[in-house]
Amino acid sequence: MSSRNAVTSVPIHPLLAARHSTRALDPDAEVTDGQLQAILEAARWAPSAGNSQPSRFIVGRRGGEAFKKILAALNPGNQGWAKNAAVLIVAVRQFKNDRGPLPTSAYDLGQAMAHLTVQVLAEGLTVRQMSGFKPEQVSLDFSLSGDLEPIAVAAIGVKGDPADLPDDLRGPDDSPRARRELDHLVLHSD
Repeated sequence: MSSRNAVTSVPIHPLLAARHSTRALDPDAEVTDGQLQAILEAARWAPSAGNSQPSRFIVGRRGGEAFKKILAALNPGNQGWAKNAAVLIVAVRQFKNDRGPLPTSAYDLGQAMAHLTVQVLAEGLTVRQMSGFKPEQVSLDFSLSGDLEPIAVAAIGVKGDPADLPDDLRGPDDSPRARRELDHLVLHSD
């Protein structure tokens, strides 16, 4: 497999340069209890407004009931490759608590998922996050309270070989990585 490291305008941390979302996951590889705990612990220590900690997670390991429910809630195109993940995690935001609305809860959950992503990479694993799932099905299947909203699903595992994917799923894994130029993203800078 060739390197998929990002070609950046300035050097960035090697974990961030190496990060990419693959659909090719080893269907036999496992995530250890220690790795999973470290991944979730990294998410727990992400910053949040007023230390509100609005991030919640539903964790399913391959072969378990939670995994099967999460997989069933994915759009069909995601099911084809995500079934090979060792772990599926639903990222859930608590958008209000006993003090009222949590207006930055989506941002805070994003921070938690970013921390989770970096820890996944530090553990020698890979993660692909997706929005292609049925949040209402997850809410029903896991009896979520009305203040909780499923936002995304993360598939975590060991990188597999993209050549093992069917042609219709392999495309992004074979394509060059590209991003908009930094000047396009920065709206104003002194």
